Amino acid sequence: MTKLNRNVLDLDVKAEIERITASMREMLARRLRRRGLVVGISGGIDSAVCAALSVRAVGAAKVFGLLMPETDSASTTTPRGQQVAEQLGIEFRTEDISATLRAIGCYRWRDDAIREVFADYDGSWPHKLAIRGGQQGLANHFALVVQRPNGRQEEARLGLNQYLQIVAATNYKQRIRKTIEYFHADRLNYAVIGTPNRLEYDQGFFVKNGDGAADIKPIAHLYKTQVYALAAELGVPEEVRRAAPTTDTYSLVQGQDEFYFALPYQQMDIALWAVNHGVAEQEVAAVLGISTEQAHHVYADIAAKRRTTSYQHLPPLLVDPVRELQVP
Repeated sequence: MTKLNRNVLDLDVKAEIERITASMREMLARRLRRRGLVVGISGGIDSAVCAALSVRAVGAAKVFGLLMPETDSASTTTPRGQQVAEQLGIEFRTEDISATLRAIGCYRWRDDAIREVFADYDGSWPHKLAIRGGQQGLANHFALVVQRPNGRQEEARLGLNQYLQIVAATNYKQRIRKTIEYFHADRLNYAVIGTPNRLEYDQGFFVKNGDGAADIKPIAHLYKTQVYALAAELGVPEEVRRAAPTTDTYSLVQGQDEFYFALPYQQMDIALWAVNHGVAEQEVAAVLGISTEQAHHVYADIAAKRRTTSYQHLPPLLVDPVRELQVP
């Protein structure tokens, strides 16, 4: 068994890029039978790496990029996405989805749920969700954090119905974006790229039929630490590589570890690798500099998320298989 250390995620970056891009070309030509690739570019590290891999795989002329900001997007989202697209030399479009989201009730449903917790919320306060409990060995639950007009932040535990309604409303964002990606894929006879890394894919940190929908997911096997390594080799802009990972879903800045993961990604990657390779909790604690008790809670949280998000990996369920259409 490989001894756990902070270098277990090291890889031959050049060889891995060649392996991924060769697989992408094979999938596109032989399995999908499409002419090029569509990539939604968020300004984050994962989509930037996926866009760069797509260009390496099929050339800039066969990659189409989409920037899809909305009302709650950070001010850096569009500029960073545009910087990535322009550096790669691909054709791209910016489609602001705010009006669509407003029309289908995304913001209204969300705001109605927030007002059940903060009755005087007027729709304009910056806000976010934050996960609580898991690191302390408790059942995970979510808190709603709001920032009042005077700048003071307040937090309240969300009831189940309010939590589900806020998440359902904000999931519109990922599903509308994916609808736009597939429109352009159909228009161009291209395939759609999905951008989750291994940490997100394993732990169900994606929206079913939203950012979880794709024809090719080129980095789903790579831990986020490895995605950053590829980014450096692929020449992803330094501003993108330096930026802290966020969800870019709520109007208050929200780190991914704050919203979903038990630890920052650098530690979470190693913890997940350790779980996948049968490493004892005590060894993980020593390498990460956390207590054995906390390592135990992290392991339990990984298992809990796998159980609760297994639905997101399921294909549509059939009463009887249609054997003539099964894909080899």
